[in-house]
Amino acid sequence: MSSGVFQLLFMQSFLWNAGIGWTIPNRNSSLKADLQNKLLGQHIASRVILKAVSGFMSNENAKNPLLLSLHGRSGIGMNFVSELIAENIFKEGMDSSFVHLFLATFHFQDKNKLETYKTQLQQWIKGNVTNCERSMFIFEEMDKMHPGLIDSIKPYLGYHNKLDGVSYRRAIFIFLSNAEADIITQKALEFVREGRDREEIELEDLETSLSDSAFNNIESGFWHSTLIDENLVDFFIPFLPLEYQHVVQCIMAEMRARNLWPDKKVADQVARDLRYIPKVERVFSMKGCKTIAKRLDHYL
Repeated sequence: MSSGVFQLLFMQSFLWNAGIGWTIPNRNSSLKADLQNKLLGQHIASRVILKAVSGFMSNENAKNPLLLSLHGRSGIGMNFVSELIAENIFKEGMDSSFVHLFLATFHFQDKNKLETYKTQLQQWIKGNVTNCERSMFIFEEMDKMHPGLIDSIKPYLGYHNKLDGVSYRRAIFIFLSNAEADIITQKALEFVREGRDREEIELEDLETSLSDSAFNNIESGFWHSTLIDENLVDFFIPFLPLEYQHVVQCIMAEMRARNLWPDKKVADQVARDLRYIPKVERVFSMKGCKTIAKRLDHYL
């Protein structure tokens, strides 16, 4: 991203907020309902995110920002849960000028511009938190981010009261990564093969493995990151691969979203035609719910 684009985005945010101000409603009960009713098959993520976000939002004396690192396959709810969090904090949800989304393959494409990106990212974080202390920053594709880049914002994530007159203690940072999906899938498969319910999988069964993998993966944006080394990330949250039943529920939800009668037979037909892994058990949807909207059109 060029410095001109960063400056333009910050100016747009500043002008928008200067005119109307902002408020953050207390909607913990709404977030709980959304996580329970809309986020399918993710009992660990639902519990951890609810407690982390609601606890952080109600704590007026937080010592540092909230950092959540979400891990799993594409199409299983990580982007969706980021949207739910935004919708339950900001009146305009993801459209709020206080919510900032970064895509590694879009905003930080050129590895030869790493130092420039570091400076721009620092300016962007500082400028927007100065404008709104409750700013929310979402970093997608952490598995494709240039190693070392995310460490440039480390000073803003520590236990500091203020840096250059700015407090970052009430901001939220969410990181999304697909790199550790195989670790999560393998653990879920172990439970299946042992005849155990996926609901028995706990955060403690996976969090250390996710942290270690992200830190040691040379192709990850968290490779040897001081954010991990200095324990600044509050939770490494696994998103489990979705099973057939969850895919059917996704399809039924898509029908309702289109104001269609949720036809279970159609949902089953769409779900059956998707790819499942591993080849023998065929337990987990290869793409989660990512393609069902387009596939549904074919069956209606």
